[in-house]
Amino acid sequence: MSNAQQKKYLVTGGAGYVGSVVAAHLLEAGHRVTVLDDLSTGHRAGVPEGAEFIEGRIQDAGKWLDPTYDGVLHFAAFSQVGESVVNPEKYWVNNVGGTTELLAAMRDAGVRTLVFSSTAATYGEPDQVPITEDLPTAPTNPYGASKLAVDHMISGECAAHGLAAVSLRYFNVAGAYGAYGERHDPESHLIPLVLQVAQGRREAISVFGDDYATPDGTCVRDYIHVADLADAHLLALGAASSGEHLICNLGNGNGFSVREVIETVRQVTGHPIPEIAAPRRGGDPAVLVASAERAKERLGWRPTRADLAGIVADAWEFAQRRESQ
Repeated sequence: MSNAQQKKYLVTGGAGYVGSVVAAHLLEAGHRVTVLDDLSTGHRAGVPEGAEFIEGRIQDAGKWLDPTYDGVLHFAAFSQVGESVVNPEKYWVNNVGGTTELLAAMRDAGVRTLVFSSTAATYGEPDQVPITEDLPTAPTNPYGASKLAVDHMISGECAAHGLAAVSLRYFNVAGAYGAYGERHDPESHLIPLVLQVAQGRREAISVFGDDYATPDGTCVRDYIHVADLADAHLLALGAASSGEHLICNLGNGNGFSVREVIETVRQVTGHPIPEIAAPRRGGDPAVLVASAERAKERLGWRPTRADLAGIVADAWEFAQRRESQ
């Protein structure tokens, strides 16, 4: 890539799961990358080789942002739904307050392109699937509410100050990309939890409810490979338009049930996965599946790693690599 084509991006939260994979993709595309992360939930090992690393908070982004940056990709947020219910102030201060400071820093530095990591949690419990971007937003927890508040802030910034912004609302991110994968502690996502059973780190997997109106009675979710997600972020940078806040859902458009995921892990790993029946969790919709038609139309994005066995295999390879380190 020539210097004229090479661009410089700030990736907030770039030591986390999705941020690290996006940072790696940006570097592979020939761009310059600075990762800003306070390592409260991210990991230094997640920062890709070749990226400049700044350990710091998004509230202080103004210390480093300057007109040499072409854009910001914003992943720095707390994202545990349960924690947000018992400690909502943590989510308002960081996710909303921190983004307020980040937007001000971008405005002051003249950095006018933003790709924001939003979430399907903004929709709450929708009455319709697949979920489209024009459905009402009704988050059921402070995490989803904080992300929706940021989306509203971004819309105002675009209208008032000409920001070019894309919010990507994704569903269940899974899989791994080489050395970059899920390192959450505590872990709350189904695929890595089931893989922990295969590794002998957990005795069994709990199935929360088996009487939903689905083919096998368990919840159905849309799983998207983290590398497909990263592709969408790079495409979003090119699709961002001054004064417009584009919101796109990202997903495979296909759902897999909890039992299908467990059985796929059995097949991929060759390990037995004991199950424990547990009561339904409050606020768990039976089916959450995305419509990604707008992303396909506006970004030119197509998921190419939609096979559940492939997603699980990549996550399993990463989990084994971590265990051997």
